[in-house]
Amino acid sequence: MLELAILGLLMDRDHHGYEIRTHLRDRLGLTGSTSFGSIYPAISRLEREGLIEAVAGESRLGAFSTGSLSGERASMRSARSSGGIGRRGRKSYRITETGRQDFAERLADPATIEDSRSFSLRLALFKFCTPSVRVLLLESRRANLQTRLREIRSNAANTELDTYARSVMEHAAKAVELDLAWIEEILAQEKNVGNSSAHNIATEAK
Repeated sequence: MLELAILGLLMDRDHHGYEIRTHLRDRLGLTGSTSFGSIYPAISRLEREGLIEAVAGESRLGAFSTGSLSGERASMRSARSSGGIGRRGRKSYRITETGRQDFAERLADPATIEDSRSFSLRLALFKFCTPSVRVLLLESRRANLQTRLREIRSNAANTELDTYARSVMEHAAKAVELDLAWIEEILAQEKNVGNSSAHNIATEAK
């Protein structure tokens, strides 16, 4: 999942390691796997596989542009003091064409979205999916949640559960029901967009 997230960030533009760590947390909602001890090994694996490549750090100086030389120097000094520019920060990374293809395949694979964290990551990267892939992933997630809800309700019906254990089960069921409602809402929006696009194409073809 971490490698998918890194590839997703690099689909937009080049990033250095510090930026990747920041955006994993702030843009994609990842928290548990965003230490440099996990990020840099993942970057190394992607680089070895030819999915990303290192580029000169100087090409990222534009990220600190403020419109004046003194302002840029101040921004660079601030970034160095906060850890944003350092030994590792001098190297930026870009995604390769092979990496783009691999990212698209990983993102569209419904077999790996059973857990909520994996699905949430994919949803944050939905702009890179085609409409049909978005619908496929949403329907797959809905099926997983429906199965989970049946399991919880079956367990909650166990007469051997005490009041507290049953309360936990009921709470879990409500959480899944909320997720299902959320998925249904997004799925309806996606299908409406798809129907509207198909209608426009048909109209233009006349």
